[in-house]
Amino acid sequence: MAIDGEILFEHRGPLGLITLNRPKALNALTMRMIRKMSARLTNWAQDASVKAVVVQGEGDRAYCAGGDIMHIYEERSLDPDAPHQFGHSFFEAEYRLNRQVKVFPKPYIALIDGITMGGGVGISVHGSHRVASERTLFAMPETGIGFFPDVGGSYFLPRLPGKLGLFLGLTGWRLGPADCLFAEIATHYAPSFLNEGLIEALRGADWFSDPAPQVVDGVLQSFNQNPPPGDEGTGLAEIYPKLERCFAVADLDATMACLAAVGTPWAEKALGVLGKASPTSLKVTWEQLKRGADLSFDDCMTMEYTLSHAMLMRPDIYEGIRAALVDKDRQPTWRPASLDQVADDEVAAFFVEKPGYKLSFANGAS
Repeated sequence: MAIDGEILFEHRGPLGLITLNRPKALNALTMRMIRKMSARLTNWAQDASVKAVVVQGEGDRAYCAGGDIMHIYEERSLDPDAPHQFGHSFFEAEYRLNRQVKVFPKPYIALIDGITMGGGVGISVHGSHRVASERTLFAMPETGIGFFPDVGGSYFLPRLPGKLGLFLGLTGWRLGPADCLFAEIATHYAPSFLNEGLIEALRGADWFSDPAPQVVDGVLQSFNQNPPPGDEGTGLAEIYPKLERCFAVADLDATMACLAAVGTPWAEKALGVLGKASPTSLKVTWEQLKRGADLSFDDCMTMEYTLSHAMLMRPDIYEGIRAALVDKDRQPTWRPASLDQVADDEVAAFFVEKPGYKLSFANGAS
């Protein structure tokens, strides 16, 4: 095993094993982790002895709870007029890593055991295989901190069944394993105590009998089980019909009116979450996911890079981080404070590419 503190790499027979190793920080991604993981994936993609890659999180609480965004806040705190260089560099490196996962030429198995949010979604959901456990807690909660569902959210969220992606991206709704399977975010379910056995079964598989994706499919299917049921009254399978109706409407105002009319506990909860989120983030996210439905993966990531630059120039992300992670008062003061104060032309401005800040890739990915 190559020991590198925050992230560990092991060439275990035919497997490349990556362990995110910041359990006290819920395995949140630092810039160093992103760069090390990117370099190792580049190496393993070209190494014929590596047949598949497995990614896991250390500890029993999280796969990866997101990106280490405190540095973005600290950079702004030190100099409010700073050019946000760390933030720009962080998102560029992170989005390129997301793209590496998406186009990785070998099976990429993410063991999403525990909290999987934000940046953790970006290094799991784009992989070929995603294994949930009883501890899985999946969410894209960015609108609650004044940001938008990035790390490829523009691509994968609109491609979930119906309007699930819009619902998840706007509300940051938290999903357990049954919900992850229903939403097609997870491909398999296995209890967490089987993870090491699953890895060993992959290591010991006959990789010459079939193509690598079929080998992985066979091993994972042998471990696959039915997940425990979700919470009564809030599981996606149960609320889906009314959810679909409320999010298949013209705009946010209509969605919120529909949720108010539904009046069930889940609808009231969703309405409450929307009421506390950044109005700017909500409107940008609505437009982002609308556009993303018709874009390639690479074009989605380019759009997200443009959005990240625009968001770093606005106060909401810093206020959101302050309220959630610094003072922890959970009382952000958004600017503007209400949806009706966010003009359509202001939203459109977020999507205009900034000169000198364009994320591009040598080869396209559909």
